[in-house]
Order: sequence, then structure tokens, then C-alpha cells
Amino acid sequence: MESKRQQKFAGILQEELAAIFQREGAEYLPNTLVTITKVRVSPDLAVAKVYLSFLSTNNTALSISTVNSHAGEIRYKLGARIRHQARVVPTLTFFVDDTNTYVEHMDKIFEKISKERTSSEEETTED
Repeated sequence: MESKRQQKFAGILQEELAAIFQREGAEYLPNTLVTITKVRVSPDLAVAKVYLSFLSTNNTALSISTVNSHAGEIRYKLGARIRHQARVVPTLTFFVDDTNTYVEHMDKIFEKISKERTSSEEETTED
């Protein structure tokens, strides 16, 4: 469980990274909208795991590897933005947030179950 300090710092990082991707994200991923969905920070605030969601991209694996290849540059820009709020600029590691994909998958499963249940109920009422 994250401490209040970690949560507050993660919120600052999420806000500043969102601004960086909004203004300069086209340099890394042209024609792709990047959303920072979650930031997790280590207890010593030295490492941050950043979860990203991509819109209008066909290959999320390529997108995340592109962002990870520019992690040092993004960290430098982040450091310039938070230099008065933090002593240490954390090392950034980017991950794909596949929550939406998981939700869509679960919706399809529930829909299939519902259709099967409805069809089986119709068969039992016909008998």
C-alpha cells in the first residue's frame, strides 16, 4: 500500500507527464494520443512506473518501446518541470495499461453468458 507521500508525488508526476505528452508527445508518437492512466512510485521516490494508454495506434508494443527508448529525454523534461517540488527525479519505466482491453474482454464474456442463459431458459419454457 502506498503512503500519502508516494500518492502525492505520483499525482504530481502524472500531472506533469501528461503535460509533457500533450505538448511534446507528437515528437515521439505522431498522430497518437497518449494518456497517463496511473503512476506508481517506489517508497524512496527514486523509481516510477508509468502506465500509458494509447489511442489511434495499431501497435501498442511498438508505441511503448518507442516511449521507453525516449525515457531519458522525458525524465530530463520532467526534471525541469518539478525541480522545485522534488529533490530526486525518479527513473521512469513505461508500461501499457491494458485495463480497457481487459474490460472489453470481460464484457464480451458476460454478454456470451447472458445469451447462453437466455437461450437455455427459452428452451426449458418450450418443453
